[in-house]
Amino acid sequence: MRKIKPSQIVVFALLLGGALLLSVVTAWASLGQVPLGDFRGVVLTLLGVILLYAYSILFYRLFLRVFPLHAGEIVADSQQEFVYHVYILFYLLLFYPVIRSGFMPAPLMRVFYLALGTRLGENTYTQGILHDPPFIEIGRDSVVGQYAILVPHVIEGSRLAHHPIRLGNNVTIGAHASVLSDVTIGDGAIVATGAVVRKGTQIGAGEIWGGVPAARIGRIP
Repeated sequence: MRKIKPSQIVVFALLLGGALLLSVVTAWASLGQVPLGDFRGVVLTLLGVILLYAYSILFYRLFLRVFPLHAGEIVADSQQEFVYHVYILFYLLLFYPVIRSGFMPAPLMRVFYLALGTRLGENTYTQGILHDPPFIEIGRDSVVGQYAILVPHVIEGSRLAHHPIRLGNNVTIGAHASVLSDVTIGDGAIVATGAVVRKGTQIGAGEIWGGVPAARIGRIP
């Protein structure tokens, strides 16, 4: 794993500091003069945390719009590595704790993932963990089961890369399944509970895959 450099931490800290300042100002401007009684501190703190996440997501998306993170290999000491490390600080320190906690209901998690850049079709929900949201695309009417995990990144020693994961329509990913980078899953396919789909696998429409590592075990009639 590559070391995060001080310059990358400084850029992240400036962006986070801007989000924090805006959240405090907005919370005070919204409710600072409202008589909230004994719950004043609790309400202002809760609003501040919500606004902090909202502004952090805004700054995160603006940063990635100005400095896009591309799919493929990330060369050491390149601009892409710089962008990746700022991105990963946002993800690990702010977004991943929410994703990993599992306390948010599926409809709110859908909104959260969409805000982070995941492309989700209509009526698609997840109770799993979607790493690297900008590199995941899921069609309509699909479901990712409890604690399933989709991992578009590759971290192998000093190697670092992103390869998108694409799921079609009506796809079912079973609970605790793992789908690794550069995987494509066709319409109506099923990945069984606990399966591990290896990097670069292509699952055809209507196929059923299961096992460790995953292999085709059937087909939907």
